[in-house]
Formats: sequence, C-alpha cells, structure tokens
Amino acid sequence: MFHRPVSATTRQEAEMVNWAQRAVHGATDSIEKLRLLCLARGANGILGLARVFRRMDEDGNKQLSKEELTDGLTEVGFELDEGEIDELMSKLDGDGNGSIDLTEFIAAVRPPMSENRRKVVHQAFQKLDKTGDGGITYEDLRGVYNVKCHPRYISGEESEESIMNKFLGNFEQEATKDGIVTEEEFMNYYSAISASIDHDAYFDLMIRNAYKL
Repeated sequence: MFHRPVSATTRQEAEMVNWAQRAVHGATDSIEKLRLLCLARGANGILGLARVFRRMDEDGNKQLSKEELTDGLTEVGFELDEGEIDELMSKLDGDGNGSIDLTEFIAAVRPPMSENRRKVVHQAFQKLDKTGDGGITYEDLRGVYNVKCHPRYISGEESEESIMNKFLGNFEQEATKDGIVTEEEFMNYYSAISASIDHDAYFDLMIRNAYKL
C-alpha cells in the first residue's frame, strides 16, 4: 500500500533537485545559497549536512566555530567563499560570541514549512514511532508499514525486512545509516520535499495518503 506514495514523493524530489540546481546560480544570500546546495543533492542533502556537523561536535556543546563551519562545508563538498562564510556567521551568531548554535543553524538552512505542514509531518512521525522513544526503527514499522502490496515483495524479489529497511533508508544519509530515524531526520527529509510543493493542500494529502492518517 506504500509503493505508490513513495514513488510520488520520488517524483517530487526529482523536480525539487532540478529546481534547486537552476536556482542556486542566482542566489545572493548565503543562507539561501547553502539551502539550495543542499536541496540540489536531494531530500537527504540537509540531513547529510546536519550529520557531518553533529559528528564534528566532539565536545558536545552544539556550537560551531567559523573553522568548524568551514571544515564541515568542505567535507560535504559545498564551495562557499570566505565572504559567504563570514556572512553565515554574522547572520546566525546571535550573541556575537564567535560561534553558532548547531540546532539553529540546521533550522535556518532547512526550507521553511508552514505550521500546517509541520503538524501533519509530526502526526506521521508519531504514528510510526509506536514505542514513543523518539526514533523510528524496523520494529516500529511492523504492522504500520504494510509491504504485502509492494511489487518486489509480491514477486519474491525482496523480503519484508529488506523493503522496510529501504523505506527507513529514505530518511537517512547513505554513509551514516544506523537504522533509526529521528524526528529531526524525518522533518529534514520532508522539509526538502515540501520546498517543491506550492500548495499546502497537496502536501497534506500526500502525507496523509502515504501514512494513512
């Protein structure tokens, strides 16, 4: 029952990537440029950026210095010049202490979603997170994500576990998959998809159909 909504989402993602690749060349704002660079990599682009910076946060203070920001952007492969990095720091260093809050940074880069869109994505996450522990796992999906109608299950090409794990993989960066999807990862994924959908009603319908809300 899920392969149709997922393919619809994939089409939306492809449209979003094409749009972002074109738009990035005209971006003059540093935050907007970074957002478009992420979206040009697909729905996992922002997720990948977030994971790089969280891994770099060795002391766990959730603060990024200019050096850490520069190193992280380089590691991801985003080319921003020093002036653009200085602009990012200036815009996001609210208290002027020379560092930026990691959570606020990701929230600023993530495409804005209306309150209604955030609510329906939150509802979907809550439905999948049956244990209420803040993460979606293979066990959470059992009984919620029905693969019996999936063409690759019907044909015998893939097992139930394989299809479920691929579904979870939609929301995680390839290099750092751990089989647990947090609400932040879930929201990052759908904020990227949301960027290419003009109408709230269509976005709402897509999520509700996908998760039977």
